[in-house]
Amino acid sequence: MEGHQQGVVTSATLMANGPAFQEAVQLSQSVPKLSVGCHIVLTDGAPVLDASQVSTLVEGQPIRFRDPLSMVVLAAIAGRLDQDQIQAEAKAQIRKLQSAGIVVSHFDSHKHTHLLPQILRPLLRAAKACGVPAVRNPFGPVRFGDIRNRPRLWKRFGEIKVLSPLAAKFQRATEQAGLKTPDGTLGIVSTGALDESLFHSILRSLPPGTWEFVCHPGYNDSELQKVQTRLRESRAEELRILTSAKSRELAMEAGIELISYQDFVRNGA
Repeated sequence: MEGHQQGVVTSATLMANGPAFQEAVQLSQSVPKLSVGCHIVLTDGAPVLDASQVSTLVEGQPIRFRDPLSMVVLAAIAGRLDQDQIQAEAKAQIRKLQSAGIVVSHFDSHKHTHLLPQILRPLLRAAKACGVPAVRNPFGPVRFGDIRNRPRLWKRFGEIKVLSPLAAKFQRATEQAGLKTPDGTLGIVSTGALDESLFHSILRSLPPGTWEFVCHPGYNDSELQKVQTRLRESRAEELRILTSAKSRELAMEAGIELISYQDFVRNGA
C-alpha cells in the first residue's frame, strides 16, 4: 500500500492462503488504481483444496506443498505432479480472491514455479477458466553488466541464464491460451540485494517495450520474523527505494510510463 500510494508500485499479487488475507483484501479495496493479481502457491505453503484433491502436490502433517523448491522442480520434471490437480488448486486460489471481491488482473506464482512448462500449462488453463487476462512473464534480458561488481549475485544470474531457453515455450503456451503477458521481467537477479544504485542502473538501461520490475517491499517487523524467508532487511530497503522521489524522477527522465496490469490489459500496452 505504501509503495503504491507514495511510490512507483502499480501492481501486487495476493496469496489466497496468506495469514493476513482478509486484511489485505480490505486494504486493496481502498486503492482502486492498484492492480491485484493472484500469487499462486504450489510450494512453501498450504493448499486451499482438501489434501485428498491435491494428493500429488502435498506431503507431511500438517499438510503442506513440497518444499524446498528443488523438490517441486524434480517432481514436475519426473511427471509426478498431476496437472489436473494443479489446475484445480490454482482455480481454487483464484476463485477465493474473486469471491472476496478482488478483480484479479493477472497471476504470477510463488518462487516462479510457472517457469516450468509442466506447471505453466495447467495454471494457464485455470486462469482462462476464471477469466484472468494476464500472467507475469518470468523471463527477461540476462544482462551481466548490472551485477558485474556484485559477486554474490552471480549464482542467481547463472540460474536465470540456464532457465532462459524455456522463454520460447512460455511465449508459445501463453499465446495459445490467449493470455496477455509483458515483454519480460527485471529485478529477479537482484532480489534480496537491491540498492539504490542498482535500481537506478536498471531504470536507465530499460529496453523498449513493456516490462515488469519484480520487487518485495515490506517491513522487517515481528510479523515477518514468523515467516520462513531470506528476504528480511531487503524488504525495508526496497520500500525506501521504491518510495523515494529520486526513483520517480529517474523514471520520468528515462521516459518510462508507469502502468498497472489493469492498464496493460485494457490498453494492450
